[in-house]
Amino acid sequence: METLIIAIPSELPGGLDAAVGQHFGHCDIYTIVEAKGEEIISVSTLPNVPHQQGGCMAPVNHLATNGVNVLIAGGMGMRPLMGFQQVGVKVFMGANAPSVGHAVQAFLQGRLPAFSTEFTCGGGH
Repeated sequence: METLIIAIPSELPGGLDAAVGQHFGHCDIYTIVEAKGEEIISVSTLPNVPHQQGGCMAPVNHLATNGVNVLIAGGMGMRPLMGFQQVGVKVFMGANAPSVGHAVQAFLQGRLPAFSTEFTCGGGH
């Protein structure tokens, strides 16, 4: 069974009870959840990189170099979506959950749709 390293855009203070950030490029931090099957193995946080307009590729590279292989997101533009696809990070919708823990459980139970081009944003704030 594959170990998943899941990133969820979050607001401070982090952890499974943290509020979910609605736009991956503008969140304070990412809550990083390591899971195997439906079991959560560990939870940590990773600060987001400074965001500049049109700079959504910086978080793509940041998450990929930190071992993330799944991102649960809300809003996202085409450029970062394509970037995540290029670096092998699978992107799922579901950042509208009431907490990071709820979003992760929904993902682990197979209840989140894969992100597609019809759900991209234009760089929302």
